[in-house]
Amino acid sequence: MAAVEKDPTRRKTPYVVRWRDEAGRQRKRGFARKVDADRYRAEVEHKLNTGAYIDPALGRTTLRAYGEAWRAAQVHRENTASRTKSQLHVHVYPRLGDRPIAAVRNTELQAFVTSLDLAPSSVRPVWATLRAIFGAAVRDRAIGHDPCLGVKLPELPLAEVVPLLLDQVDALAGAVPRRYRGLVAADAGCGLRQGEIFGLEVSGVDFLRREITVSQQVQPTAGGGVKVCPPKNRHSHRTVPVGQVVVDELAAHLAEFPAREVEVLDVTGKRPVRRMARFVFTDDAGQPLLRSGFNADVWNPARKAAGVPEAGMHDLRHFYASLLIRAGMSPKVVAKLLGHADASMTLRVYAHLWPDDDDRSRQAVDDAFRRVASPQALTPASLPV
Repeated sequence: MAAVEKDPTRRKTPYVVRWRDEAGRQRKRGFARKVDADRYRAEVEHKLNTGAYIDPALGRTTLRAYGEAWRAAQVHRENTASRTKSQLHVHVYPRLGDRPIAAVRNTELQAFVTSLDLAPSSVRPVWATLRAIFGAAVRDRAIGHDPCLGVKLPELPLAEVVPLLLDQVDALAGAVPRRYRGLVAADAGCGLRQGEIFGLEVSGVDFLRREITVSQQVQPTAGGGVKVCPPKNRHSHRTVPVGQVVVDELAAHLAEFPAREVEVLDVTGKRPVRRMARFVFTDDAGQPLLRSGFNADVWNPARKAAGVPEAGMHDLRHFYASLLIRAGMSPKVVAKLLGHADASMTLRVYAHLWPDDDDRSRQAVDDAFRRVASPQALTPASLPV
């Protein structure tokens, strides 16, 4: 509860409202008139009773201090934590870090977004981090409203995914060192993410059922090695059926480059453990593949030699998706095999690859005429009803 007291020693604001906040800390505020003090006391009591109380002291915390406390509390994977720290220290704190979090205005945030010297696609993750911090501040009742609301982001360019052609995939497989040809061919035929294909163990391949089980990936560690982690999200746990071509590529690869046991840190369980792993694809020393080293030493030279200098390893995943779509798979099935959260994400990336209504209508007519084709001339009466 709050109370109004008169303090004769305060000349300009003798009427003092005193209360304890939700954390039990003593608060006070002075007023020149008793009527104003009574009104404020009633407001404070109402907010405390309804859970709408905003802590003015917490609102004076700088964005840097609040952001660092927020960052330390997040359950982020190592890569995400590193990326979030970089976003804040490189882009956010130099501009807004010393501002009290309650004093940051919507116009300041709009100016911040507009001034970022980044590609539109790179602005979004920075903004997502900043917005998450202000969202937490609202939930903590450090601020009364979210200043991020209404901020407009730069439009993303309309760039549709153009899948690689089969000849280009063949060229890439021929351009990498022999040890990695099976990796390129297999990934083009199963669509795994780079961390997933690097983290594929022999036990994850069922050669008889022609299936690959995706239950882990490898991610780089701060010390320069890798650790075995869960896949990107819960939807990424999946079983991918693969064709005989992929099975044969994997078998041929393992016959020429047998899997060796290597000790790794596994954080897929409740507690991190060190265990022996047998990865399908490794470097010349039999060690797990590092994304940075593989991209710099193997992939980048290969894509230039193959005549597709803009292709990333993720383009093998796009190629796989295009094969599924061409075979008539539904968005739901494609999403499941790619490990997407839902079909809407799949459609955002690949919608242009599915045939539209015009294509389907043409195909319907062609199919009808082909079914009744005969040496005699077609007539309307000969069409199926």
